[in-house]
Amino acid sequence: SLDELGNEILTFFEIEKPDSLIKKIKLLPKLKRLSNMFPKLIKKAPCQEVILKGEDIDLMKFPILHCWPLDGGPFITLPLVFTKHPITKIRNVGMYRMQVYDKCTTGMHWHPHKGGAQHYRVAEELGERLEVAVAIGPDPIMTYAATAPLPEDIDEVVFAGFLRGEPIEMVKCITIDHEVPATSQIVLEGYVEPKERRIEGPFGDHTGYYSLPENYPVFHITCITHRKDLIYPATIVGRPPQEDCYIAKATERLFLPLIKKQLPEIVDINLPIEGVFHNIAFISIDKRYPGHAKKVMHAIWGMGQLSFTKIIVIFDKDVNVQNISEVLWRLGNNIDPKRDIVFVEGPVDALDHASPLPLLGSKMGIDATRKWKEEGFTRKWPPDIEMKKEVKEKIDKLWERLGIK
Repeated sequence: SLDELGNEILTFFEIEKPDSLIKKIKLLPKLKRLSNMFPKLIKKAPCQEVILKGEDIDLMKFPILHCWPLDGGPFITLPLVFTKHPITKIRNVGMYRMQVYDKCTTGMHWHPHKGGAQHYRVAEELGERLEVAVAIGPDPIMTYAATAPLPEDIDEVVFAGFLRGEPIEMVKCITIDHEVPATSQIVLEGYVEPKERRIEGPFGDHTGYYSLPENYPVFHITCITHRKDLIYPATIVGRPPQEDCYIAKATERLFLPLIKKQLPEIVDINLPIEGVFHNIAFISIDKRYPGHAKKVMHAIWGMGQLSFTKIIVIFDKDVNVQNISEVLWRLGNNIDPKRDIVFVEGPVDALDHASPLPLLGSKMGIDATRKWKEEGFTRKWPPDIEMKKEVKEKIDKLWERLGIK
């Protein structure tokens, strides 16, 4: 189940070098799983059955989709973009859409907050071109790993191997110093020049709105390799629910144990699909002291991709935050807007079209927990209306006897 896998992911992040015999013994059951997570380099790969260079390079031979009416052109929508930090050589794998300009160049939609953008920023400061590899259609677990909200120092290829339980096979690129998943359908090899920009977009995005044209780096292709019998994979994003929503909901479940490890007071989190996963978060907590809800809000705003969350609502531990009806009922009844709503300013998602400035805007936190006298609440908090347990059981038996289901 996703919950079980989430607990295994927690184990992945908790791995540390044992400093005693007891810790070494405790680590033994994990060693087999851990030994299989590191990538395996092979020499011959399906993704290099066909090699195209020079005049043979032609993106137009692939059925790249023009997804929505106002899109600026065809877009590669499931690319795994491989970059290396120019100094540390640490690898990053991310999924960034790529607008096709012609047969050998595309846009590279790197948001400033992303790992690939950081590598490009360093390359620009050094005045160097950045080599980039793009894998399309590898093992789906690799595609998922590229979208997962991992810490900066975690290799997505290693993480994919951990999830798969066996090494991800990699092969060296033909024209650049990169390795890519050997089972990919298509691989694009090339580079991005410093300071080179080109208009990219519009693009019908996962928010349900078009992201408008902006300048982005340009990817130049030096080689295309692919399988002989390739299948071109793609996705279409748009107003939720679309298929990317279900991947995001899986991420919510998989990474909940890790969030709870850092904030053990959290009981559950719901990132509703209508909030496109960076606009709204409903969170239940085990409230232990005055102001606890506000502490959790600010902690969430300090966590990686969750830092972009525009609206955070905190509930008591007995609230089922997966039940939107209950969430709205509690929200309407349990808050005094002046007292319980806080506003902060900070970074917002690059796709947020409502913020007054690109990448910077306001966020709202709402404390929908029961208020305590220690928080200045001087009235008596009313109890929930609940029927007695024995009455419920009596009615259930009566309905069963009457054949009512």
